[in-house]
Amino acid sequence: MSPGEAGTSRRIGEIRKKSQPWYVYLVRCADDTIYTGITNNVSARIEKHNNGIGAKYTSTRGPVALIYQEKHTDQGSALKRETQIKRWSRERKLKLVL
Repeated sequence: MSPGEAGTSRRIGEIRKKSQPWYVYLVRCADDTIYTGITNNVSARIEKHNNGIGAKYTSTRGPVALIYQEKHTDQGSALKRETQIKRWSRERKLKLVL
């Protein structure tokens, strides 16, 4: 591969990375608490949570069950929404799920 081709491959990879959807998700932990996070692969992230490697918070509260997810066009918008939801009360989060 020529140096020019390597740069093109890198740019295509960056475009794909930027254009892939991101998700805000909520899981119910075994202790009945709710965890909010973001990911670009919900099923893989839930699996990580259930294997104790997803997040420090969920590592001792598993297993977790997915109760909500919403799709975003990019990581930035998912992160803003995650921040918003994390500020909400438990009751408001549960209303979102219903």
